[in-house]
Amino acid sequence: MPENTLAVLEERGCVEWCSSPEELASLFEEEMVTGYVGFDPTADSLHVGHLIPIMGLAWMQRLGHRPVAIAGGGTGLIGDPSGKSKERNLLTLEQVEKNMEKVKEQFKRFLDFDRGDNSALIINNYDWLGKLGFIEFLRDTGKHFSVNYMINREYVKSRLEDPEKSISYTEFSYMLLQAYDFCHLFQEIGCKLQMGGNDQQGNIIAGIDLIRKKTGGQAFGITYPLLLTATGQKFGKTEEGTVWLSAERTSPYKFYQFWINADDRDVEKFLKLFTFLPLDEIKDLVERHRKMPSNREAQRVLAWEVTSAVHGEKAASSAKRASEILFGGDFDPSELDSEMILVLHQEVPSGRLEVDPGGVVDALVTSGACKSKGEARRLIRGGGVSLNGRKVETEDASLSNEDFLDGRFLFFRLGKKRFHIAERPGF
Repeated sequence: MPENTLAVLEERGCVEWCSSPEELASLFEEEMVTGYVGFDPTADSLHVGHLIPIMGLAWMQRLGHRPVAIAGGGTGLIGDPSGKSKERNLLTLEQVEKNMEKVKEQFKRFLDFDRGDNSALIINNYDWLGKLGFIEFLRDTGKHFSVNYMINREYVKSRLEDPEKSISYTEFSYMLLQAYDFCHLFQEIGCKLQMGGNDQQGNIIAGIDLIRKKTGGQAFGITYPLLLTATGQKFGKTEEGTVWLSAERTSPYKFYQFWINADDRDVEKFLKLFTFLPLDEIKDLVERHRKMPSNREAQRVLAWEVTSAVHGEKAASSAKRASEILFGGDFDPSELDSEMILVLHQEVPSGRLEVDPGGVVDALVTSGACKSKGEARRLIRGGGVSLNGRKVETEDASLSNEDFLDGRFLFFRLGKKRFHIAERPGF
């Protein structure tokens, strides 16, 4: 008998709150449940913070239920104020539609849209919100909500009480639109479950209440935890900023490195939340990791699993090998094919040669790897320079066409941790 979906989500750490856990668990046993998560396409990519709700939908589908992703083309024109201290900039419909097309492709990495009865759906809520009349909305939806209830929402109270902040009627109305979405999906496709981040609990309850008042039906809500790392940092943020699912915004190598750098105190939680590995396999992996944490086996498995899921195995393999080259010491120069060099070229400092240099010292200086010939020579004398994975033995080492990888690049290691790529002129 398949595992109960709610139990699976709870065991993986995906559930912070559930509206009626016993009744929802029974519903999962009795029927194929349709559940949805809403994503406002305010950017042309999702980020790693969206992976928990995406994984929730993916687990639903794997266990026989129907996942629905609502791309908020309508609500995205307003912007969800939950958890925000100031008004968002409003997007145009054209911007929202462009973002939606990009986001849809990222869902396809996790959800199957050709699976029969429980095929995943992506729906744009602008399809119904865009046709909604204002008078109709006030009569049929607005009358079910008291202003007292809405003002008591934490994000509303905080902005009303601070003289430096304010909240517009546009954002104040967002809760009603999200509630309307849930009711519409309940009536049109039998959707009985809404899931979202913990800051969405009030909006989800509003939808559950609206369904009960308008239809007499019962609906359910689940919220996911809002993650902080063991160091107290907001999950998904680095010194460079947000970690995106788009390779154009965050390269697969940097994405891989984000997971490799997971704190030992976080890695078990992340393996449960962000991978499909069985829990007993995760337990064994974590036990091995605790015995030999310096091997970082758990982080390497985590990085491989998540990068493969988001970017595909080919990109994950390139990111993994690039990481090993940059952090693992010696390597075989034959591995530096054109594809790997281009991956490395994105991640390490580089400079262009003005003319073909006669020797290594000239190449180091003219490409910007060293400030002077004296510095370059001192590094070589100290054994601190490698070219394409091989140590440079003498200060007067020359260069030949064969030294240029792909006919174009010289790959230097300077010391233990510094790398530099010199690019030949004419490219």
